[in-house]
Amino acid sequence: MQIRQVQIANDHLQDRLILRVSTQADEEYRIWFTRRFLRELWPHLAGLIDKQATPQPVVGEIPPAEATSFEQPFVDQNATYPLGSTPLLTNEVKFDTLSDGTFNLTFREGRERSFLLGLTPDLLQALCAMLRAGAEHAQWDLRLDYAATAASPTPATGQHSRLH
Repeated sequence: MQIRQVQIANDHLQDRLILRVSTQADEEYRIWFTRRFLRELWPHLAGLIDKQATPQPVVGEIPPAEATSFEQPFVDQNATYPLGSTPLLTNEVKFDTLSDGTFNLTFREGRERSFLLGLTPDLLQALCAMLRAGAEHAQWDLRLDYAATAASPTPATGQHSRLH
């Protein structure tokens, strides 16, 4: 799956963040994040960033010419929804760190639907920056720091872990 765009938006009515991922094949995947789930997920994401072999600059610190554009509107014309148009209400995520330095996050909704999101270190940085901005916009008062805590084990290369 080649990712074309990733977007995090706040739905005030649902009090959730929605992750939208569009692919080069005009497919769109949608995943809900509740405040509680993001609070539990964040230490694992921060641990993955902390574990990267070569330090990556925080997205806000990348020179403007090299930064990912957050201003471009999300393109959803002619999109198909392989998992349906109703977003997954994620209650479990599996983290896999691959030997090439990339990451797979498998989001699950009970035993019904799941979505595998493959991320490069740069895409992981961008996703984390968008989650932080979304949580701030939602006024969730979460402390989403990049410093990994001792209570958040991260998988070694070639290993995986789960968060329920």
